[in-house]
Amino acid sequence: MAEHEDNSVQPTPPEQGGGAMARFVVQVNFVEVPVTVKDAKGNLVAGLTWRDFTVYENNTRETLRVFSVDAAPLSIAFVIDQTLPANVMAQVNQSMGAIQGALTPYDEAAVFTYTNGAKEWTGFTGAQGARLPAVLSLAQSSGSDPMIPINSGPLSGCSIRENDNCVSPVLQPGGSTGNDTFIKIPKEIHTLNDAILRAAKELSTRPKDRRRIIYVVSDGKEYGSKATWKEVVRYLETNKIAVYATLVGDSARWGQEWLDRFHLPFTMYDNILYKYTVATGGDMYAEGGVNNIEKSYAKIAEQARTQYTLGYLSHESIYDAKFRSIDVRVDRPNMVVTAKMGYYPSAQDYK
Repeated sequence: MAEHEDNSVQPTPPEQGGGAMARFVVQVNFVEVPVTVKDAKGNLVAGLTWRDFTVYENNTRETLRVFSVDAAPLSIAFVIDQTLPANVMAQVNQSMGAIQGALTPYDEAAVFTYTNGAKEWTGFTGAQGARLPAVLSLAQSSGSDPMIPINSGPLSGCSIRENDNCVSPVLQPGGSTGNDTFIKIPKEIHTLNDAILRAAKELSTRPKDRRRIIYVVSDGKEYGSKATWKEVVRYLETNKIAVYATLVGDSARWGQEWLDRFHLPFTMYDNILYKYTVATGGDMYAEGGVNNIEKSYAKIAEQARTQYTLGYLSHESIYDAKFRSIDVRVDRPNMVVTAKMGYYPSAQDYK
């Protein structure tokens, strides 16, 4: 493990937040880091002070200039997976009525969905207005009802059949997906990367004093996106956007989220969401059933809103656009610290 330089001291306390709407005047190389701290049981830890935190950027300790525990207003983009199986999609549809209850009048929300490509249902609107629940109702979907493809045997002339009839003529031998001797089974499409990027571009226009959040409700599968994970994560890290998620469906089964971290090359990602949450300092809950999905909305909204906010002046040159790693530590035993892994400096930070 690399050793950290510890050449700086903190002779004076950082500026404290003065209220729910505290406003900070920042300098050109100011870096803001929202931090979540939980105990060993997963409960949020309150009551920490600036003395409990240590922040390193590129292995160099930074002096804290700002420390705040003020609740931040959220700009939250909901991204809802419509490729879910019909039974899971029905649970997600039923849970949508609880989304507005997790938000405050100071928050704003936008709604996106995706199947083969992303769709924006509304731009940012007041979280407690009448528009949000109306849009969430319109954005509901029946989900997918996948059938079992047959690639061999007497019915292989049409790999997917319904009432003894071929569902699609292109699946016949010699069709666009195969030839006289081989039937190519169609691949699933889950354009999660494209959907997150679409929401991130909308979020990047929101004011800097708001906490920018993408909230994904999905099983985490990814296949068929034009954007790669690396491209999307770089955009998120440059624009100070964190990804949170409620994991549903098969991926929410106990232990499955750990198995999904092993990915075979050239195959579909069974769950790519954990990589987004780790890289951006977000969090993810795996839930099954309508009641648990509804509770996850409130837990994640509270967690995103009530984070500790740390601020420091980067020692790096403003002309260096390379990735800068961030390591946040808490001087308390058995604490789990969640913060973004780093960031790419952006020209808009130097205005």
